[in-house]
Amino acid sequence: MFTAMFWRRTAERAVKSFAQSLAALLSASGLGLFDANWIKAISTAGMVALLSVLTSLASTKIGDQESPSALPLPKPATDDASVPPPSAVTVAA
Repeated sequence: MFTAMFWRRTAERAVKSFAQSLAALLSASGLGLFDANWIKAISTAGMVALLSVLTSLASTKIGDQESPSALPLPKPATDDASVPPPSAVTVAA
């Protein structure tokens, strides 16, 4: 859980959550850029970012411990179409 990749992914999620919630709060208020209550909007977006980090930490108990996602890591894809079935293999004499 405490790998560099885990924290990079967690930070990316937190930054995205912060930006999305800030944009939603400012656009939902219907006020102009200078009329918006920036302190409340940034404070709320910061709380959303903190909740995102906490959710990522809690997700290590559910999904893969090296990922902030609650979903398990996908299994490596095997391209079964490129491997012919054993009965289709012919040996040249």
